[in-house]
Amino acid sequence: QVRLVESGGDSVQNGESLRLTCVGSGFAFDSSRMGWYRQAPGNKCELVSEINIDGSITDYADSVKGRFTISRDNAKNTVYLQMNSLKTEDTAMYYCAQGQSRGQGTQVTVSS
Repeated sequence: QVRLVESGGDSVQNGESLRLTCVGSGFAFDSSRMGWYRQAPGNKCELVSEINIDGSITDYADSVKGRFTISRDNAKNTVYLQMNSLKTEDTAMYYCAQGQSRGQGTQVTVSS
């Protein structure tokens, strides 16, 4: 059974940074493309970033390019999302994803 556990969300000020962490289990992590999604109240779910199985290829939503960095440590079954220069519009619940599976999410709130 796929299990994804996110952590690292917090309430921060404009311009600050956060690092989200997701630990996966119940599947072949080192053979799985991983991603981060987010959803703000009233908005549809948005793909934030994806990373291929060895971390050599990453992709980002235009809204976060240059500010967010996705990475992974296959030895720890962990994927990270480093978020710098946070903006109020980044406020959302952030979810780790593997295929159609999602974690419970971690809340990021950015205030001005």
